[in-house]
Amino acid sequence: MKKILSLILALTMAVGLAACGSAEAPAEETTEGTEAGEAVTLTVAATATPHAEILAQVVDVLAEQGITLVVDEYNDYVTPNTAVEEGEVDANFFQHTPYMEQFNADKGTHLVSVAKIHYEPMGIYPGMTASLEELPDGATIAVPNDPTNEARALLLLEAQGLIEVDDAAGLNATPNDITSNPKNLQFKELEAPMLPQTVEEVDLSIINSNYALQGGLNPATDALASEDPDSDAAQTYANIIAVKEGNENNEAIQALVKALQSDAVREYINETYSGAVVPMF
Repeated sequence: MKKILSLILALTMAVGLAACGSAEAPAEETTEGTEAGEAVTLTVAATATPHAEILAQVVDVLAEQGITLVVDEYNDYVTPNTAVEEGEVDANFFQHTPYMEQFNADKGTHLVSVAKIHYEPMGIYPGMTASLEELPDGATIAVPNDPTNEARALLLLEAQGLIEVDDAAGLNATPNDITSNPKNLQFKELEAPMLPQTVEEVDLSIINSNYALQGGLNPATDALASEDPDSDAAQTYANIIAVKEGNENNEAIQALVKALQSDAVREYINETYSGAVVPMF
């Protein structure tokens, strides 16, 4: 009898162990499957035009790879950078490298460029004065108030022969670095998004193409003069995908870059913006 009981007990333990083993195996397989096919959400901060519009072109492409692209739109040049630094979003798309580097220096952030996507030629737009030839002495010109874009605006005026800027100032030039100003031009420094809204209050305005487009201006036809798309400025001021340092090789970020630097996006940019936005890939 004791032998029978022992045999029954041994058989019961063996079945129990086998049952435990069969329960553990599927659990392990399920976990591996979830990790392999896990959906990813990628959040990118962007200004509306053209950046959010361009990002919209790759939503479906990324979705096919299991990546949900969420675009958070902003109307300024500061919040998108602090949002990346603080981890509120994964990347941003609105700025060029000189602005990002100046922002890092001023704010102590740790942003890096992952890829160049496009270039937006800065333009001079008429206001109270209709042409560069009619520009009166003492005319007021509105320029962006952030350091790199203000320097860029001054260099564009220099290219038109209206002023001369100290070469040593480079991309840090301000009105204080103007060495020759024969027309005694006055400068009104404004937040970049405000420039299209105040064109009628000044003689001329120098506006980034994205804000010109948002303000109903056509950079290809309304600007009196623009930066040369084939110039060194095009490389220097190319708009970039920026992330916090250490996230450059994130797989979702790299998938975003690949999708943006595609023939389909190049075609979209060329057909949609007619030279106001120029692909850099």
